[in-house]
Amino acid sequence: MNDATASDEWGPFGRPLFEDPSARALSRVGVIDVGSNSVRMVVFDGAARSPAYFFNEKVMAGLGAGFSETGRLNPEGRTRALSAIRRFHRLAEGMGATPVTAVATAAVREASDGPDFRAEVEAATGIRLWVVDGREEARLSAQGVLLGWPGADGLVCDIGGSSMELARISEGRVGQRVTSPLGPLRLQGVPGGKKGIKAEIDRVVTDLVETMGTGPGRLFLVGGSWRAIARIDMERTGYPLHVLHEYRMKPSAVGATAKFIATHDTDELRALTGIGEARMALVPLASQVLKTLVRALKPREIAISSYGIREGLLYEQMPQRLRDRDPLIEACRFAEQKDARIPGFGRALYRFVEPLFKGEGADRLRVIRAACLLHDVSWRAHPDYRHEACFDNATRANLGGLTHGERVFLGLALLHRYKNSRSGSRFEELLGILSDREIRQGEVLGRAMRFGAMFSTDTPESLGQLRWFPKRRHLELRLSAQADVLFGEVAQSRFGALVSALEATSEVKRRR
Repeated sequence: MNDATASDEWGPFGRPLFEDPSARALSRVGVIDVGSNSVRMVVFDGAARSPAYFFNEKVMAGLGAGFSETGRLNPEGRTRALSAIRRFHRLAEGMGATPVTAVATAAVREASDGPDFRAEVEAATGIRLWVVDGREEARLSAQGVLLGWPGADGLVCDIGGSSMELARISEGRVGQRVTSPLGPLRLQGVPGGKKGIKAEIDRVVTDLVETMGTGPGRLFLVGGSWRAIARIDMERTGYPLHVLHEYRMKPSAVGATAKFIATHDTDELRALTGIGEARMALVPLASQVLKTLVRALKPREIAISSYGIREGLLYEQMPQRLRDRDPLIEACRFAEQKDARIPGFGRALYRFVEPLFKGEGADRLRVIRAACLLHDVSWRAHPDYRHEACFDNATRANLGGLTHGERVFLGLALLHRYKNSRSGSRFEELLGILSDREIRQGEVLGRAMRFGAMFSTDTPESLGQLRWFPKRRHLELRLSAQADVLFGEVAQSRFGALVSALEATSEVKRRR
C-alpha cells in the first residue's frame, strides 16, 4: 500500500505512529529539571506524541533562596537537591529510563558555586547537568507548549523561582525570546520593600514590552506559580472543573484574583486550595508580576499550560513527522490499542456515526473521532459505574489538545455511550461549561455510539448506514440483507433512543 492509499484509508489523521520505531524509542524517557525553586523528575511513557506520566515527583529544594543577597546556592537547598537527584537517578535505573536528560536553569547558571554543584552531582550520580541560558530555557518551555498545542499562536511566559522567560510561538515554531529577573525568589531580595519590588517589576516589564511588543492574542502561562494563581482563580469564581491544563482566564480575572490574593493571608489561601507552603509563599509576588505583565502586554486571553521545559525536552527528541501529529488522536489511539476489547473498532464506529455530524468543523469532528476511539476503553469498570468512569476518564485524563469545553463534551458523549439518562448525576454542574446545543450534540453522539457498538462488533458501516436529513429532522437506517439478524430487540431499542435524542422521525429500510 502506498502512502497516498494509507492516508485515504486512515482519514485526515493518518496511520497511527505509536508502534513506529522512532516513536517507540521515546516510550520511556526520563527528564530531571533542576530549577531555582523545585527539582523534579518526570518519566514519560505511552504514545510518544501525547505521553503519559509514568513517574512524576518534585522536591521543593529552594536552590535559589537567598541568591540575591549571597550570589550562591542556598546551602540547605543544595543538600536537598542533591539528595533528590540521587534518588531520582536510582529510580530511573529501576524503570529503564536511563540515561536521563538533566537540565538546570537560573539558580545553577548564575550562582558562583553552580559549577561546583554540577561537579558534585556528576560525582555522586554520573548525571551531567545541562545548564541552559535564559533564551534556551524560553525555547524549551515554548516547545513544551507546542507539544500540547501544535497550532498554538501567541506568547509563552514561563516563570521560575529566579527568572521569567517570554517566547513567541506561531505555526509550530518558536520565534523571538527574552529572559528577565522576575522570578519571585529573586524579587524577595529586592531592596526598598513593597515600593522597591513594585518599581522593579514595572521597570522590567516595560523593557520586556519594548522588546516583545503587545497584543499577543493568547498568553500561555508555564510554571508552578502561575498554576497556583489559576487554582486560586478557580476557587474564587467557583469554577467546576479542577483541571489546570487549558484553563482560560480573561485579563480582568487576573486583576481580580491578584486583589483576592493580596487581601487574604497565605494560610487562608492554602486551606482553600491545598497548595503547598513553599509554593504559596511565592504566590503573592508572582501575582504582582502577572497583573503588571497582563496590563502591559494586553493579551486577549490567558491559557494555563501544564506542559513546559520537561515536555519541551521530549519534544526536542521527536522527529518532525511525529511533532506534526494530533496529540489528542494519537493518545486516544494508543488508549484504544491498549485497553479496548476490540482495538481498531473505534475507526469503524466513527465512519458509522459520521453522517449525523455533516457540516461540523474540523475541531468538532476530531473530538467526535476521539470519543469513538475511547468509547470502550473503560469496559472493565463495574457496569453500574461505567458511565461515571468514562466521564471521569475524559475530563481528568492527561490528554493534550483539548479545551475544557471539549473535555466535558467528550465526557458527556462517553457517559451516554453507556447510559441513556444523566439525571441526578454528580456531573451536572460541569455541564454548565457547555452550551445547550453542545449538550444535545454530546447526548446524540453518545447514543449513536451506544447503538453502533451494539449493532455490530466489527464493521457496522458495511451492514447498515445512517442517513440524516436535518431540515426534515428525519433519520434513516439502511440495513443490508445480512444485517437483519443483528437488528434485534436491544439494537432496536438503542436506535429508538438515538432517534429520541435527535427529536426526529425515523425509518428503517432493508435491502434485499
